[in-house]
Amino acid sequence: MLHTFHKGGVHPPESKLTASAEIIPVDLPREVVIAFAQHIGAPAKCELKKGDHVNRGDLVAAAGGFVSANVHASISGTVTKIDKSKTAFGLPVDTVTIVASDEDHERDLEAVKNPVAARTDEEIAALDPKEIIGIIDNAGIVGLGGATFPTKVKLCPPPGSKAEVLIINAVECEPYLTNDHALMLQHPDEILEGVKLLMKAAGVDRAIIGIENNKANAIDLLTQKAESDSRIEVMPLQVKYPQGGEKQLIAATIGKEVPSGALPIATGAIVQNVATAYAVYEAVKFGKPLIERVMTITGPSVERPGNYLVALGTNLKAVIDVAGGVPADTGKIILGGPMMGKSAVQIDAPTIKGTSAVLMLPQSEAKRNKVEPCIRCASCVSACPMGLEPYLLSTLSRFEQWEEVEANKVMNCIECGCCSYICPSTRPLLDYIRLGKTTVGGIIRARQQK
Repeated sequence: MLHTFHKGGVHPPESKLTASAEIIPVDLPREVVIAFAQHIGAPAKCELKKGDHVNRGDLVAAAGGFVSANVHASISGTVTKIDKSKTAFGLPVDTVTIVASDEDHERDLEAVKNPVAARTDEEIAALDPKEIIGIIDNAGIVGLGGATFPTKVKLCPPPGSKAEVLIINAVECEPYLTNDHALMLQHPDEILEGVKLLMKAAGVDRAIIGIENNKANAIDLLTQKAESDSRIEVMPLQVKYPQGGEKQLIAATIGKEVPSGALPIATGAIVQNVATAYAVYEAVKFGKPLIERVMTITGPSVERPGNYLVALGTNLKAVIDVAGGVPADTGKIILGGPMMGKSAVQIDAPTIKGTSAVLMLPQSEAKRNKVEPCIRCASCVSACPMGLEPYLLSTLSRFEQWEEVEANKVMNCIECGCCSYICPSTRPLLDYIRLGKTTVGGIIRARQQK
């Protein structure tokens, strides 16, 4: 029997239109807009001034604290602007604009074609855990599953906590998304080397790579590649959403539940995304910071849906154009998957570390149905993977009963959308719960500061 988590969950249509699509590198742009806040935590602090020249991989902004991450230039060029730009969601963020000359562009293209290893295998083997964590920190690597939590922070658990197992999240349970699947098929050896580096950094002798069973070719390939290392187990998982959630994946793979209010390390587990493991390998082997990532560009009407390797800071519209542009019947553009992704208000915006996918849904699939009265079926309760009562949290939030919202553990919500998906009355449960979570989070922070 396949492993899975046992509390809640749903089974939305997979819609993996690009499951067999190879990774296509997008041409390096002549101009990028690099945002300083591409991660959970404090924004990075600019290290440049207008007129400075940078090379591909140079530091643009330094981490603004322990929970923060460095940001680097994805192309060589001259800084032409340090200003605020709007994200795809319409929010202003601090950015730097870099424009490449012909000479810069040609040099970058040559470097991409012929990468030079920064370290030999012997030098990598000699690295101690602190040195590996330092490389990861300097490279600005964050979780690439969507949360963008700084990787080095997870590798430095609080005093009294001890890691026992590294869990690699290769689940990719969101409908439509296939970027991790493509990465596993094309770079299995590099991923496994990244896993070993993360194991050494975390001080553990056991790793589990959790992959849902709809990626049988990836399971077979990684199992074959990992045969020579008994410390690494490739674990097939039942297809179930939201198994890619950190707490759900821990429950599925090692059978432990993260206590309410506790960190995942309380179970002895450190969870890292499979694309993060690949980024760690590239940082250690080639000295390459996180300056590009694989993104799935997809949708039922997209002309050339696929998995694309994109330099961070590339304009979203330019990436979409590579896939054939925005289809005429598009009703909504979502960054990420349809369950946890968020609707973009504009595509004239830079890509960032957390841009895992661009999903363009037709109007017929994008519009919400009419909201009907709650029929008290409790489907949302059964579907909640955190054991919450979504109907209650939604109602309490709608009526601004913040003390009750907090008492009913709204902060435990992972915003997976299972409740809204399963509701036969198409009630906007998650919308109100997000409102409640944001408000209560603010109340808690204000209380702690007193």
